[in-house]
Amino acid sequence: MNEQKKTFNTFKDFYPYYLSEHQNLTCRRLHILGSLLVLICILISIFTQNWWMLWLLPILGYGFAWIGHFIFEKNRPATFKYPLYSFLGDWIMLWQYLKGDIKR
Repeated sequence: MNEQKKTFNTFKDFYPYYLSEHQNLTCRRLHILGSLLVLICILISIFTQNWWMLWLLPILGYGFAWIGHFIFEKNRPATFKYPLYSFLGDWIMLWQYLKGDIKR
């Protein structure tokens, strides 16, 4: 696959592309699950003061998302090309999903 990197000057320009890379419902749900588990892990770490649990954050956040991309969406995660915008996109997509703005 010889995919050329697109250039995005703003997150607003990037986000429609990000959503287009998450059209598969299972992929999207795995992203949501991973993001929610990250938040739960952070809260548990804070309340129990078990800081060692924080090492789970990248596994929870990226693990579920990458399974969604490689197995269900059948594309490469945007994180590889646009790490900062992609990270922000994960949280915006979670918020929109929880509000019902994105198909469940």
